[in-house]
Amino acid sequence: MVKIGKKIPDVELLLTGGKAAKLSDYLGKWLILYFYPKASTPGCTQEGLDFKDAIFKFRRQSSVILGASRDSLKAQENFKAKQEFPFDLVADKEETLCNAFGVIKMKNMYGKKVRGIERSTFIIDDRGILRHEWRGVKVKGHVQDVLDTLKRLKRND
Repeated sequence: MVKIGKKIPDVELLLTGGKAAKLSDYLGKWLILYFYPKASTPGCTQEGLDFKDAIFKFRRQSSVILGASRDSLKAQENFKAKQEFPFDLVADKEETLCNAFGVIKMKNMYGKKVRGIERSTFIIDDRGILRHEWRGVKVKGHVQDVLDTLKRLKRND
């Protein structure tokens, strides 16, 4: 599992638009990688819209945003198109990326224990080093916190 201050694994990604990529393809830019439980649900939609609203602020910081969940590529494509997200989403049905970042947890859903993604966000620097993480994220105010932390990290880099 990833650790702050350490290089992240070079996981292969299936992105919206049918693109294949690896995490190493983002070297040279700061990467904001956020995990959400399920496409097109209220909290996940709001989080994505908050990132969308701040996209130009993130781009001014030479950073790229990627959202990831265990949804199918079709579900991710529909989610991205409907919300007009200006960033790619990762379809991680095999949970390779989720497992590398340790975001799969047992959660309570209507009194039942279910395996699912714990809403989490990671900042990875331009050299592929994990610089900051949030786990168990609450959506309200989170994107601004990510942006403020990114600016602080870059200032101190």
